[in-house]
Formats: sequence, structure tokens, C-alpha cells
Amino acid sequence: MKNRGFEILKGYENKKIILPARKTAFSAGYDLQAAEDVFVTDKKISIVPTGLKAFMLPDEVLLIYIRSSLAVKNNLMLANNVGVIDADYQDHILLPMICLAGSFEIKKGMRIAQGIFQKYLLADGDDFASGAKRTGGFGSTGV
Repeated sequence: MKNRGFEILKGYENKKIILPARKTAFSAGYDLQAAEDVFVTDKKISIVPTGLKAFMLPDEVLLIYIRSSLAVKNNLMLANNVGVIDADYQDHILLPMICLAGSFEIKKGMRIAQGIFQKYLLADGDDFASGAKRTGGFGSTGV
């Protein structure tokens, strides 16, 4: 049984998507690449598809951060600052990007973000484990 990792989404199998990988022995993050070309314009949020979904244990989360060199050199940021992929989110990992000044073209295959799997803790008395189930995709909690 697999505990955590990434899968290529149905419909992206023939689009040469590369599964995220760490680049060094001490890297914490798995580099995520853009699945399509996306033009990010000045102060407007653009959605960058990855063609991926993640899987992990129930007490884990995948946190997604923009690659720092991409952010600094190109005035880019994730619109939500840090992406949070919950264990029950089994949909497309989409990255909301914004350019703070000017514009930038993200090319297919460009490494744009890094994902870090982490364990998390629950507060005392949290009884939501037997509660509501996710019913939607991107941005579906709290709807």
C-alpha cells in the first residue's frame, strides 16, 4: 500500500507530465511543474494546472509553496501564499498565481512550486473525524 505521493490525473497521461521529485538528498520539497503554458498578468490571478493529484495518510497535509527563485526573479507569488492540500482532496492540484508587477509566462514543464508533506496535530475535543465528508474539488471546504 502506498502512503504518500503523486499521481497523474486522468486526461493528462499523454501530456508528458513528470511526477514531482526532490532535487537533493536534503530537499524537503517535491518540485511541481506546470502542465500547460499560462500567461500571468499584472495583479490578476491565473490558475496554473499541474495535471496531478496527491495522496497521503489521514493525519497528513501537503503544503505548497512557490519556488523562491521564481518568486524573487519574476515578481510572482501564490495568490493564497501557501496551498493546503488535505488528505481527502482527491482532485487536480491547481496553483493560483499572481504577478505583482508586469507579467510573466509560465511554460509547460517549468518548476513553479514545491510540495512538502507534513503530519499535523488535532486540538483536544476535536470530534470531526466522524463528521462531514468532502463533496467538491478546488476550494470546496466551507462552501
